[in-house]
This record gives sequence, structure tokens and C-alpha cells, in this order.
Amino acid sequence: MPHIEIPAPVPGIRGLMASKPASGRRLSELAEQLLRGESPLSVGERELIAAFVSSRNQTRYCTGSHTAAAAHALGGDYELVEAVKRDPASAPVSERMRALLAIAGKVQGDAREVGAEDVAAARAAGADDEAIHDTVLVAAAFCMFNRYVDGLGAITPDDPAVYDEIGVFLAAHGYLPPVERAA
Repeated sequence: MPHIEIPAPVPGIRGLMASKPASGRRLSELAEQLLRGESPLSVGERELIAAFVSSRNQTRYCTGSHTAAAAHALGGDYELVEAVKRDPASAPVSERMRALLAIAGKVQGDAREVGAEDVAAARAAGADDEAIHDTVLVAAAFCMFNRYVDGLGAITPDDPAVYDEIGVFLAAHGYLPPVERAA
């Protein structure tokens, strides 16, 4: 049960954003830019970072929805997403993605721990400055989104099928409200 009144019983961040539409629109625009805007990282890779950070933050709603969005953006590969959440160092991802996930993990924990050696490892694995930038920004933004959802006690469904449905939608349509997508 949310800690504040929301206009309708909508799960997760969408229900919270409906209580402050102007802020909600900006948060949706931020998510759209970070996860769907131009980047050397694919949509699936950025969703994977979002799922990984949300899992480490133990934010059930965001973990479920972004796990599903990542899996659907990566061709339905739930096993890959689960492997990354369990242990990115041994997950079947590219060395570039492994190095970027290591940076994302440090951003989630204590961003001041990201050091020159982490950036050098990511560059050595094929990441450019933009990919490193986007990784840090997605990881940092999801710490904020996670705290928003948990701090206000968003509605969090128990049924995994709900998250799969959300993931299908996000992978296909992104983060802008339907009216803005049509414009």
C-alpha cells in the first residue's frame, strides 16, 4: 500500500508519478532518453543495467519490470538477465558489458569507488567514453527511481506474469505516456 494517496491503483512508479503529473512526465522523459535515446549501448544492455542495479537495491517492482524489459529486448533471454543479476562476473556477456556492469555495481554501492582502473578496464574491453557515461547515468538514475518507488511504498504485484506484461510493453513502446508517443 502506497504511503501517499495515488489517483488510481496503478502499480509501481506509474502510480506514484500520477500523483504529481508534471514531475511524472519529466521522469518518464528521463527514462525514455536514458533507455531509448541514442547510445552506443543497445536498449537491451541499458535495460540489463537497470535490472542489475534495481536487483542490487532490492527494489522488487523495478527489478521485476526491468528484468522483463531486458529479457524481451534481448530476444526473450531471461536466463541471461538472471545470470547477470546473480553474478555479472561469470554471466555470459561480452567483456565490454562485464566491465560496464562492474562500473554500474560500484555506482549502485558507492559511486566514489569508481576509479581510473575501472574506466581503463572498460576501455580495454571496447567501451568508449559515451558507453561509460551512459552506464554511470543509467545506474545513478535507477538508484533514484528505486528509492522513489521504495520510499513511497509503490504498489508491488506478486505475480511474475504482471512483470512480464510490463516488460513486453516497455520493450516495444518505451517510457513515454501513450499520448506523447503518438505526437
